Amino acid sequence: MAAKEAKARIKINKLLEEAGWRFFDDAHGKANVVLEPNVKLTKAKFDALGDNFETTSNGFIDFLLLDENGFPLVVLEAKAEDKNPLIGKEQARKYAKSQKCRFVMLSNGNLHYFWDLEQGNPHIITRFPGPDSIKGYHRFQPNPQRLISELVSKDYIALTQMPTYANEAGWKNDSERPAFIEKNRLRFMRDYQKRAVLAIQDAVAEGTSRFLFEMATGTGKTLTAAAVIKLFLRTGNASRVLFLVDRLELEDQANKAFIFLLKNDYTSVVYKERRDDWRKAEIVVTTVQSLLFNDKYRRLFSPTDFDLVISDEAHRSIGGNARAVFEYFVGYKLGLTATPKDYLKKFDNASPTTRDPRELERRLLLDTYRTFGCETGDPTFRYSLLDGVREGFLINPFVVDARTEITTQLLSDQGYAVMAVTDNGENAEQTFYQKDFEKKFFSEATNRVFCETFLNNALRDPISGEIGKAIIFSVSQNHAAKLTQTLNELADALFPGKYQSDFAVQVTSLIPGAQQYTINFTNNNLMGSANFLDSYKTSKARVCVTVGMMTTGYDCPDILNLALMRPVFSPSDFVQMKGRGTRKHNFLEHLFDPALKAELTENGGKQDKTSFKLFDFFAVCEYFETQFDYDEVLKLPRPGNGGDGPEPPPPPPPPSGYENFSPDSLYSMKQEQVGYEGMKVDRMFFQRFEEKVKEDTTLQEFIEAEHWDQAMEHVVSNLFDKPEEYFNLEKLRRAASVDRRLTLREILEKIFGLIPYFKSKDELLDDEFQKFLLDCPPKELDQHADSIVALKYFFKAYATDKGLREIIERGKFTDLNVHPAFGMADYKAVPKEWRNKIPEYVRDYVPLNQFMQ
Repeated sequence: MAAKEAKARIKINKLLEEAGWRFFDDAHGKANVVLEPNVKLTKAKFDALGDNFETTSNGFIDFLLLDENGFPLVVLEAKAEDKNPLIGKEQARKYAKSQKCRFVMLSNGNLHYFWDLEQGNPHIITRFPGPDSIKGYHRFQPNPQRLISELVSKDYIALTQMPTYANEAGWKNDSERPAFIEKNRLRFMRDYQKRAVLAIQDAVAEGTSRFLFEMATGTGKTLTAAAVIKLFLRTGNASRVLFLVDRLELEDQANKAFIFLLKNDYTSVVYKERRDDWRKAEIVVTTVQSLLFNDKYRRLFSPTDFDLVISDEAHRSIGGNARAVFEYFVGYKLGLTATPKDYLKKFDNASPTTRDPRELERRLLLDTYRTFGCETGDPTFRYSLLDGVREGFLINPFVVDARTEITTQLLSDQGYAVMAVTDNGENAEQTFYQKDFEKKFFSEATNRVFCETFLNNALRDPISGEIGKAIIFSVSQNHAAKLTQTLNELADALFPGKYQSDFAVQVTSLIPGAQQYTINFTNNNLMGSANFLDSYKTSKARVCVTVGMMTTGYDCPDILNLALMRPVFSPSDFVQMKGRGTRKHNFLEHLFDPALKAELTENGGKQDKTSFKLFDFFAVCEYFETQFDYDEVLKLPRPGNGGDGPEPPPPPPPPSGYENFSPDSLYSMKQEQVGYEGMKVDRMFFQRFEEKVKEDTTLQEFIEAEHWDQAMEHVVSNLFDKPEEYFNLEKLRRAASVDRRLTLREILEKIFGLIPYFKSKDELLDDEFQKFLLDCPPKELDQHADSIVALKYFFKAYATDKGLREIIERGKFTDLNVHPAFGMADYKAVPKEWRNKIPEYVRDYVPLNQFMQ
């Protein structure tokens, strides 16, 4: 046995023992027979397997794992460490069929795959499943056809909540039906939520096992997820579901939602609260961080413990090393996100290791789409904020752009200049900008103006008349503390005796019980309730001041005011922050005075939430509307590596900061209701150009008739450089995020479904090289088959490197000694007769412009 194969087998033996398997000692040189720990396999029973059970007509079984009755359960095919385990896939399939095994494991000691022969393809695992897990999975008999054919109607969840609702008198009477639904809290799916579930059924029918829902905040991702969970559990395509979140407050929120929606059929638990008996539940909710801690997911769970894994806010909960948790489990995978990737800035791929947060943000989203098989940027289902606004389910903000004398200067190109004492004790002019606010530049007067402006202009609760519930986003925990103190001081003056320093509450990670505060705020009992009207349940605390805790996934529909008392430069953060206010709400739900409720209803009082205010103190909306370059390729600096010149000097120590003691006042304030077109950051969620093109019937006729010249001329004349959007080819090329130059025809072909995606530069080069090989005489290729790799490298380098083309064409071959990508050794590896053929072919037949950026 080769050394590498022996080494792999030693590792596999250890991994099997760690997973709880034990070896049968009387195999007498036959296959490694592996048993469950409590199984007693006698010599007679072993012999009953047959004299040659370990051999087939095609080879020898490496490891055979037996169940509690001594029957074959899993075939494990071992390969040497330097071989890909998948090369043994078909061999293992034959072995498994000969032993009537459903499961196969493939391993080289370092890389492992688990394969359910009844469920498609092998999945990478990082730990061998134990006997109990395999037995449970063996009892699990999925049937995708049942899932595909399951009838999913609008009352799919309501039927779980109250199976006989349709027979109830309150439902049958049309006039009583709304009150009946409200009393029993029945949840009916909206059309788009139903379409999302149907999209999964269609995807499963196409053989897909990974899905991604891109749904705006407030569109009911949790209800939709509950319907998906029911679909998989009810049809037998999952026996247990794992629901991953990235924050503690979302863990409790999600679990309560699943209990409310599905408790009559399924049990939902939070893992940390049911560590000992979580297996009794069909739905397990946990934070991804808790599973990552000390590799808990590997130590306490088997890869086959969950048949469906759902990642809430997927771009966060499976970002970075958290992806290891997600990928550890085999089975179906669903990602939920409210953050589309389309609008994000691109970055320079030549420098993929910088720490620029914009690069990280884009990477997280792109990785999310790739993880769920959506490399083209098209999720399994998409429903945007603008869809929700147009269809009446969501609300756009009423923007209050307020700037003080100081922030106006901080926002300007010139900045806010002051004379300050440096660390050396000298007077020097220092200039501060918006990014320095509450980091290097501090101004109590400015914070006070923020708070006064907010209180004087905030929307009021339509029932009680008090300040509408609000979330204020601050720069830091220290900034949050200062704002909270100022708001409470001002509230005490505005509403004497009504608040005892509990009008505003700081909700940040350093505050004990902050997570519970977020829950109480949603449930309208933060610091008490019914402060202005005894019969109206609304939180006594009116404002939560936070930094990031309440940014993502926080559900509080009766929010009427949001305030950005900090700059925001990340479009995904901006989308999440303003998303806290987009949900609709009926304020009468919390009014328990029948007479007052009737009076408000009869008089047509404004009891429905029709708008919310977004206080913007740092021109964030303007930045994302007019200044943020959605098409810019960021040239991110390369980190020093010692090979490209001297190391940069170390950064200077952070300044101690400057505190402003001068007064500040409101400089300008304008208010504007965002219309159905939404903000630009929302419009970028759509492929607006695609919509324009598809709406153009003349263009459609040109495409159908394959009149490409007329089609492209029509686009240039009628769609490009118009004031509504200013589409042009360069912007479309950059927005496509492809590493080469696209033609207008390609863009049109992609929009009309004639090509599935834009090929990368390397894919195009491969295509061109294959064309070149087809053009070559077969005999010549046969003679130089061992040089194909060298030919391909020369072909690609010559086609893409202008400098190399000049060297070859001018015959300055000595310059190859210093060429960074294609050196003299590479050139000599190319057979002489091909050194001219390749350049001639490229010059004559390969359009080089397509490889430029």
